[in-house]
Amino acid sequence: MAVSRRDFFKLSGSGLAAATLGFNLAPVEAKAEELAIRYAKETTSICPYCAVGCGMIVHTLGGNIINVEGDPDHPINEGALCPKGSSVYQLRDNKARVTTPLYRAAGATEWKEVSWNWAVDEIAKKVKKTRDTTFVATSKIKIKEKVGNTEVVKEIEAIVNRTMGIASVGSAAMDNEECYLYQKFLRGLGLVYIEHQARI
Repeated sequence: MAVSRRDFFKLSGSGLAAATLGFNLAPVEAKAEELAIRYAKETTSICPYCAVGCGMIVHTLGGNIINVEGDPDHPINEGALCPKGSSVYQLRDNKARVTTPLYRAAGATEWKEVSWNWAVDEIAKKVKKTRDTTFVATSKIKIKEKVGNTEVVKEIEAIVNRTMGIASVGSAAMDNEECYLYQKFLRGLGLVYIEHQARI
């Protein structure tokens, strides 16, 4: 029996279809899978990484984060996220994440876990000690004063109330209210060197 090329392709196609789909070639009903976020609580948030302030949607289920995505209604990023923003999920669910303060004493080679209360107390002690030792209440400054038609340079003692031993690098993850309170705190300590991470 001679088989033409056309018949060969017909037979091969039929055989392949029968082997792949089985002999029942009736239409198969397509069923869409349920979304993992169907019953999740949706919360909008801001990405904590840089000064851009991209909007995010965080889905939680049973107290656990199950999905993070860009917020399409946010005017800044309109649903897009950079690689860092897309990986923000790992800030919470990451086995390598440090969750307690670590302290390494001067000259030591190992870090040890300490309590939050101890860490905050130590930071406060060091800030107070540094501020007290580097605090400057007054400073001599030169000012120009006009006496008649001539300009005279005078040196006066001015009240400055500043500390030169502490600097601050702020965070882009802070909102306006937090920045305001943080600035009040720093200015109250007398800091002069106040910088922001987004400018560095």
